[in-house]
Amino acid sequence: MRGSDDTGRSGTDSGTGADGDSGTDGGARTGLAAELGAGLGERATLVQFSSAFCAPCRATRRVLGEVADMVPGVTHVEIDAEARLDLVRRLGIERTPTVLVLDAGGRVVRRAAGQPRKADVIAALGAAL
Repeated sequence: MRGSDDTGRSGTDSGTGADGDSGTDGGARTGLAAELGAGLGERATLVQFSSAFCAPCRATRRVLGEVADMVPGVTHVEIDAEARLDLVRRLGIERTPTVLVLDAGGRVVRRAAGQPRKADVIAALGAAL
């Protein structure tokens, strides 16, 4: 996705997933997925970390909601970063909005900070689908 990558990398996670598992769970929805407090999409999940007074977060909510509505099996989950500081720290979220793209198993396949464009979100979903 367009926007700065929190990790300084190209926007993809490799090796051990951000949820702490190595991806060898046979597709079971565990780790990060269990902590979200919402169901995952059948095919992918767009996880947005937001804060109350963040104008780009509102625009990001709109874009991710539109994408989730138009792509079957994709769900949008918004997390209040201030209310979930434990998760924010564990995942290294440094600013809002930050968007994580999870595959069907709940593994992070893309992450980006800043307000994304709709076309970039759709392209990033390709890594998860």
